[in-house]
Amino acid sequence: MVDVIVVENLTKIFNKNIVAVDHVSFTVREGEIFGFLGPNGAGKTTTINMLTTVLKPTSGTAYVMGYDIVKQADMVRRVIGVVPQEYTADEDLTGYENLILCGDLYGLPREISKKRALELLELMELTKFKDKKVETYSGGMRRRLELACGLINRPKILFLDEPTLGLDVQTRMAIWDYIKKLREEYFMTIFMTTHYMEEADNLCDRIAIIDHGKIIVTGTPSELKNSVGSDVIELTLREIEDVSERLLRIEYVKNVVRKENVYVIQVEDGEVAVPVIIEVLKNHGYGVVKLSLRKPSLDEVYLMYTGRSMRDIEESRESAIVQRIMMRRARR
Repeated sequence: MVDVIVVENLTKIFNKNIVAVDHVSFTVREGEIFGFLGPNGAGKTTTINMLTTVLKPTSGTAYVMGYDIVKQADMVRRVIGVVPQEYTADEDLTGYENLILCGDLYGLPREISKKRALELLELMELTKFKDKKVETYSGGMRRRLELACGLINRPKILFLDEPTLGLDVQTRMAIWDYIKKLREEYFMTIFMTTHYMEEADNLCDRIAIIDHGKIIVTGTPSELKNSVGSDVIELTLREIEDVSERLLRIEYVKNVVRKENVYVIQVEDGEVAVPVIIEVLKNHGYGVVKLSLRKPSLDEVYLMYTGRSMRDIEESRESAIVQRIMMRRARR
């Protein structure tokens, strides 16, 4: 399969000392959904901004559909579509008018943009709302309109930056269906960023986990979860004392990550390992308060590779963003 995005040692440094993206290298194949998974501040949006020619890299190279993002920026813009995190549609215009405006910005002849606008509104199930102002749209409708705007120029590659941020679970799953439909109907290559584990797992063919501007690991969701081990034990002890070294000496234990008195333990055979671990801890006087056994998820992958849970990192951020969106709407 052809690589339509090729990135080598791409780096972005702000104010000469803030390294937002640190020598990342990866490829994206034609027709795949490629995900950048990481928390706020990991470098996801900065990477997208460089690939879409909004920012110039400090160093490194990147090619989109064979075009250099610095030397051939105009050509890059012709073959891509972009759906940013924030809503960009004009609330005083209708959905249809917003699509026509996007077509004008791309330099499309009006006859072409009018036809495409109607097609995209139908694709996104917005036809009956096409003449209503965007200020009346729900969050899910707005996001679908943003997707339509990103498609008006028939891009070869669509960049989605946190496409379901701030949406409820039901609406988020509906947007997933639209994203899958884009790939299936148009054989479109999609590069998306997300901090939702289930979103990356559900949508992406391959995932690059990024943290502090560096790519930690890349692979399919299955490959990444298999790299953690066959099972994951989460164990809470009564005592605060660190028993990581003692756990690592147990035959079935492959890795241990500790946060206070909670341990996430990577094991080869969970059903066999659990009674052995309990017995060892009991014999040394430690009390098990809580224990669970599960198959690895992407959250465990992130935890094992970075030593911290992304769910904990993002929980407060998600609440703050939703609150900010609600306050902004209330002021209008």
